[in-house]
Amino acid sequence: MGLLDGRVAIITGAGRGLGREHALLFAREGARVVVNDLGGSARGEGTDAGPAKEVVNEIEAEGGEAVASVDNVAEWAGAERVVQTAVDTFGELHVLVNNAGILRDRVLVNMTEEEFDVVVAVHLKGHFLMSRFAAAYWREAHKAGRDLQPRVVNTSSPAGLYGNAGQTNYAAAKAGIQAMTATHALELERYGVKVNAIAPAARTRLMLGTPGPREHIQAPADAGQFDEYDPANVSPLVALLASVECPCTGQVFLVRGNKVGLCRGWRLAQVVATDTRWELPDLAAAMASFPSEPERRLGQWVVD
Repeated sequence: MGLLDGRVAIITGAGRGLGREHALLFAREGARVVVNDLGGSARGEGTDAGPAKEVVNEIEAEGGEAVASVDNVAEWAGAERVVQTAVDTFGELHVLVNNAGILRDRVLVNMTEEEFDVVVAVHLKGHFLMSRFAAAYWREAHKAGRDLQPRVVNTSSPAGLYGNAGQTNYAAAKAGIQAMTATHALELERYGVKVNAIAPAARTRLMLGTPGPREHIQAPADAGQFDEYDPANVSPLVALLASVECPCTGQVFLVRGNKVGLCRGWRLAQVVATDTRWELPDLAAAMASFPSEPERRLGQWVVD
């Protein structure tokens, strides 16, 4: 018996990288999988049905069930079709893993409107659209008395937690996904839906293309050494969050290698107060005790 026996799951961006590993593990754990991937470049250019179909072939070769989808999750009709594909093919929908993403990295003063818009569309709007249509389906199932134990797993990023130079568009979208996760968890609780997010660090096309040094995420030369940045390391957490046994909702988990950390978002760290409205000199003096920079930096592993 697999952890996901009988579950029907949609995984977006499942043709490569993290999504591919999620799809393979889900199928091995008994899920029937909609492998959604537009098949474009890391910049979101072009389409290719090949990656999604190749993953379906891998799953079927191992005895699993899967269907390919090349619909665009950043488009209203495309997202609706992905959900309908799951229902038409497998008769049900239990799990949505929002994973699709692209990059258009550029420093703020050089970033174009199109570069900002397209990244936000794929990441943030894509999460919204897929979640919107899946949630509508689950609401009707709940009204009909069907207990599907639905699950949503969103994909944020350390960049959305800590920021990253050269990624205004990406970091903003990923931070928005965290807020969306918390909001959807509150809204969908009445229908039995649990919604969580991961912020993974893994060796993928997108991570290899991000600004900054990347030597530390290369595969280890020693074949016997644990590969901390293997994308497959992330998938067990995603499978657990997709399962009926998932105990939590509205949470964000930082995951890298063999470590999983629970994030607490923008926590109030320090407070100054006065008896009445602040006078400017008094406020400046009181706030002098505040740290001048964030404690956390992208790439650090911090568990409170």
